Amino acid sequence: MIDLCPKDQPCNVKTEILSGLTVALALVPEAIAFAFVAEVDPLVGLYAAFIVGLITATLGGRPGMISGATGALAVIMTGLVVVHGVEYLFAAVVLMGLIQILFGVLRLGKFIRLVPHPVMLGFVNGLAIVIFLAQIGQFKIPDPETGNAVWMEGVMLWTMLGLIALTMAVIYILPKYTKAIPAPLAGILVVSALVIGFDLPARTVGDIASIAGGFPEFHIPMIPMGSLSELWNTLVIIFPYSLAFAAIGLTESLLTLTVIDEMTETRGQGNRECVGQGVANVTCGFFGGMGGCAMIGQSMINVTAGGRGRLSGIAAALFLLSFIMFTSDLISRIPLAALVGVMFMVVIGTFEWSSFRILDKIPKTDAFILISVSAITVITDNLAIAVVIGVIIAALVFAWNHAKHITVNITRDNEDSKVYELHGPLFFGSVHNFQELFDPKNDPDDVVVEFKYSRVSDHSAIEAIDTLAERYLSEHKRLHLRHLSPECRKLLTKAGDLCEVNVIEDPKYFVADDKLG
Repeated sequence: MIDLCPKDQPCNVKTEILSGLTVALALVPEAIAFAFVAEVDPLVGLYAAFIVGLITATLGGRPGMISGATGALAVIMTGLVVVHGVEYLFAAVVLMGLIQILFGVLRLGKFIRLVPHPVMLGFVNGLAIVIFLAQIGQFKIPDPETGNAVWMEGVMLWTMLGLIALTMAVIYILPKYTKAIPAPLAGILVVSALVIGFDLPARTVGDIASIAGGFPEFHIPMIPMGSLSELWNTLVIIFPYSLAFAAIGLTESLLTLTVIDEMTETRGQGNRECVGQGVANVTCGFFGGMGGCAMIGQSMINVTAGGRGRLSGIAAALFLLSFIMFTSDLISRIPLAALVGVMFMVVIGTFEWSSFRILDKIPKTDAFILISVSAITVITDNLAIAVVIGVIIAALVFAWNHAKHITVNITRDNEDSKVYELHGPLFFGSVHNFQELFDPKNDPDDVVVEFKYSRVSDHSAIEAIDTLAERYLSEHKRLHLRHLSPECRKLLTKAGDLCEVNVIEDPKYFVADDKLG
């Protein structure tokens, strides 16, 4: 049984449906634009928005989140389509979905928790800027003589700016008086009525492309797979793309899920979202869609308009399908200025303006990560790359800082015995400092390394202990490792022949493991 509305909140069916309508109207130009980026027919993008939106709203792990065709995926789809054709794209989308399902089944969605907060802030700010820059293209029109895109001028430009400002004003002011109708939808309706009623010189959805079409038909991708060799050659072509699609799609979806979680003060299910996205993309590939993932802009529109449950996402997908099949002439008359105004308000609501205020209050490394992720997101328009780089920088900073945290307290049991009490983790970043803590040449014959307040974390740590043992061996002195945790002893035992010296069980090196009694 699918819960169309949140369990812990009253279900306002009218708000959910109207919110879905608002999202559907905003999806049309986005899906068409992304289809152009991917070098495919506009209907391929619209079908993807419908299929991915419907299935993820039904099966996904984040009620209220909107999914569809996205620019992050469209950018890297271009290379596959141009070189090999759209049928290979459909096959790659199917394989992308299977990878995402596997990711969810293996419950790997939890790894999104490894993304630090500065990376999240950088991701949100970067996407807000990307959404803003994407709308700038709507200020260009085809030149009547050359057909090339040129910037608007004169009356058309001022009309565009005025209509955008009016849309934003309606969205800002209306909620102060009533919430009976979603403010973004009201803005679209008011501006559309004004343009149609006064026949104003404004570009409309119909000026971009026709959205008329039928219900998507089942279609097995026409790719060579009649023999094992043909199938293998096909996989060699599509697998790298599918892996990249899956990684980018899941990264954007899980991060968007986290953002919506924080906005609504609820918690989505990351692993379920992975499976839902995967099922949606497998279906997409078999019904002529370009695939997709979560869309933070449309998700923000939905949440702002009051959409909290699955009903809003399902309604958005069904409205979009109805636009394609039945009301394409009517939808084509909606002015682009209204949709641009809605997206500008999304930009204002998405951008974390507080990040300017905290830049001088947080550690400089966190500020650097925040700015870097934002910049990389804008420059590459590739969320996965920006987030991965941000996580790597954060991990390196963490390792560098903790490398300094390994210290030692030295005591003596007697004249012939010395105890080194370690504090802090022993891992690749701290092994150099670890080696400098000891003095084998001047130490007594019996030395104890106390691990009660330390942990052996990785292979570098094992090698460091092995090297230390050899240094004491060369001085003909005895080394004891005391109070190693069970996990540390297990790690050292598993190392086996990876270490030249087995520090646990090899008596000829005079190294003992003093376990807790």
